[in-house]
Amino acid sequence: MNESHSVSDMRVEPIKVAFFGTPEYAVPSLRFLHAGARFDISLVVTQPDRPAGRRHRLTASPVKIAAEELGLHLYQPASLKSAESREPLIASGADVFVVVAYGLIFGARTLSIPGSGCVNLHASLLPKFRGASPIAAAILAGESITGVTMMLMDVGIDTGAILDTAKTEIEATDTTASLSQRLGLLGAELLPSGLAGFFDGTVQPVPQPKSGASLTRMMTKDDGWIDWSGSAGLIERQVRAMWEWPRAWTTLEGTTLQIHATHVAEGHAAGHPGQVLQSPDQPEVACGTGSLALDVVQPAGGKPISGAAWLAGMRGMLPRLGDSNQYRAAPPLTVKL
Repeated sequence: MNESHSVSDMRVEPIKVAFFGTPEYAVPSLRFLHAGARFDISLVVTQPDRPAGRRHRLTASPVKIAAEELGLHLYQPASLKSAESREPLIASGADVFVVVAYGLIFGARTLSIPGSGCVNLHASLLPKFRGASPIAAAILAGESITGVTMMLMDVGIDTGAILDTAKTEIEATDTTASLSQRLGLLGAELLPSGLAGFFDGTVQPVPQPKSGASLTRMMTKDDGWIDWSGSAGLIERQVRAMWEWPRAWTTLEGTTLQIHATHVAEGHAAGHPGQVLQSPDQPEVACGTGSLALDVVQPAGGKPISGAAWLAGMRGMLPRLGDSNQYRAAPPLTVKL
C-alpha cells in the first residue's frame, strides 16, 4: 500500500492570532479572519468601554460587540505599559498580533511577544499619511487615490516594512465615514491572503520608500472650525473630511452652526470671507477664493436642515459667519517628514 501523500493532502497548521482593534473600520477584518479556516483567533483586544452620547452612557466599541457576537475571548486593557497588563497577551499563545486601528501605540516589549511579529493594517498607502488620521488627511489634501497597507510593525509610527497594499479611488462625495467603511472592507479582503502568504513565505516584507513620507496627528474639535479665508475647494474638502467627527462648524452671533454638506458654487460671487450671499436656490458663503453653497446645516440645539430652510429662517438677514475672534484654525493635520 502506498503511504505517500500529495502536498494538497497535508494539513496546514492554523495561524494563532491575537486581534487588536476598536472602531467599525476594524470589524470586517475581524470577521474575515474568524471565517478563514487557516486562522485561530485566541484573543481579541479592544479599548475599554467609553462614555458616549448626550447622556454619556458607557458604550462598547464596535470590535467588542462583534467579538462577543462571534464568541471570542475579549480583553480590554486601559494600557499595555505594565508587565501585568501584557500577561493576557502572552497567555494567548498567539503566533502573530494583527492590529487594525486599535488606538494604542505598542512599545518594544509588546512588539516582542508574538514569535512572528505584529502585523498592522493601516488606512493609507504608506509612507504617505502615517499616524492617527490618515483617512481624513487624504480627503483634506485632495488626494484622488488612497488605500490600505499591510505592514510589519516596529517601534516607529507606521514605519515598518510593507507586506501588501490595495488601492481605491477617493470619490468626489466621499466623507471620512464613507471612505472608512470602504477601506475597512478593502483591508479585510487583503488581510487573510496576505497574512497566510507571510507565514508561507510567498509574501516578503519590503522596506518603505525613504521619500514621500508624511505624518498625521490625532484630530480635535478645533479641526472642524472653518476659516472662511481659505478657498472654497479646501473648505468643501474640510467639511467632508470632518464627517462625522468632529464635524465642520462655524460661529454665528456667539452660537455654533454645524456645516454638514456643501458644494463649490459655480461662478464668482464677491463678498468678505464668511459673508452669506443671496442666491436663488440656496445660500452661498464667500470664501477667500470662490464661494461655497450650503446644502445641509445644523443650528445650535436644532436638527439638520437644508441651507435654504436655514436662510429662510434668517428673515432676510445675510449674516457673516465665523464672526467670533476667539477661534483660530487648528495646526496642519499632516506634516511632511
